[in-house]
Amino acid sequence: MMLQLIADGLVVGSVIALGAVGLTLTYSILRFANFGQGEFMTWGAYLAVSALAVVLAATGAGVMEPLGPFSFGWQLIVAMILAAALTAVLALLVDWLLFRRLRRGNAITLVIASFGAALALRNLVQFLYGTLPEYYTREIQIAIRLVPRDVLGGLRITPDQMLVIGLTLVLMLALQGLLTRTTLGRAMRATAQNPALARVAGVDVEGVIRATWVIGAALAAVAGVLAGVVGQVRPGLGFELLLPLFAAAILGGIGSVRGAVVGGYIVGLAESLSVPLVGAEYRAATAFVVLIGILLLRPTGLFGERA
Repeated sequence: MMLQLIADGLVVGSVIALGAVGLTLTYSILRFANFGQGEFMTWGAYLAVSALAVVLAATGAGVMEPLGPFSFGWQLIVAMILAAALTAVLALLVDWLLFRRLRRGNAITLVIASFGAALALRNLVQFLYGTLPEYYTREIQIAIRLVPRDVLGGLRITPDQMLVIGLTLVLMLALQGLLTRTTLGRAMRATAQNPALARVAGVDVEGVIRATWVIGAALAAVAGVLAGVVGQVRPGLGFELLLPLFAAAILGGIGSVRGAVVGGYIVGLAESLSVPLVGAEYRAATAFVVLIGILLLRPTGLFGERA
């Protein structure tokens, strides 16, 4: 049972980590907490539903043929890439219509604006797609037994769940490489440290802001698709994950990318391990108990520096 709970926590933590990274990047560069991050996850998941239908129609395939041991085919991979690109465009559009005009105001104005944008995006996706849950595939997977039952209750995991964990780690390593080894990454780090000085030094701050929206929204879209792969796509998907996203970002140290990743996994594990103790309905509260405990010991979070 223990190993199974840990595996489940890693799957949930992977989705939370991807979403939390976008949240902490936005805070680092733009200095406000974006309540719309969860809705980008929802939009990414639903845009992948639409993109999948288009890809299937374009290829003349009625249904997806599973790719290897997974429950989905290559068409969903293409749909996920398209959804990430479209969600990035949506984020740029929201920034252009709303946040760009308020950027010179105080952070509270931006936070309230992001809350309003989140409500609008949530209702719009519900209006367009309805309230019934969607599924990328109806294929039923048989979990693979990795550890026998007599060892800490054993461990069974599906190929889809292993993909969620593996893809998250690959994306996080790629993001870390971008932030530390590319010109754009150095510009983002400079802007996070001191936007005015970065502008004087010749950094295209507006370009950095656009790149931040693109990266954060694309990662959120991937997180939404992965959540749909191992579960279902529904209008409340992003809203239900919003508080865990903030918990992960604050726990890891607001503004720290690696902190958001570590915080995401801690929140996911805390939620999963608490289920036998407090029940599934109170699992989200456990994450905040862990958050409060760590912040009492280290108010800046696990990684206090900005990424």
